[in-house]
Amino acid sequence: MPRIVVLFSLKEGVDRAAYEDWARTADIPTVNALGSVVSFTVHRSTGLLGSGAPAPYDYIEVLDVTDMDGLFADIATEAMQTISAAFQQFAETPQFIVTEDLG
Repeated sequence: MPRIVVLFSLKEGVDRAAYEDWARTADIPTVNALGSVVSFTVHRSTGLLGSGAPAPYDYIEVLDVTDMDGLFADIATEAMQTISAAFQQFAETPQFIVTEDLG
């Protein structure tokens, strides 16, 4: 099962509370309702373990999908186009990393 990890920070001037409210009320429920999505979670970075230094990204998303073709079909829907457009207003150069389990 593919897993997509998305690393991003908020654009300068974006209100953290506004983004997190949107993520909780629109992004997370919409993405989790997609047929190709097994699980979608969003995590706020709080720092680097053992160093006290800030993390290089503000947020991490973890998206487990049944298959990439199904995800691409789901992304093409009007609902997801609306979510994607809003996400682009919040996120500064998000990195979408496609992974697969070794085991």
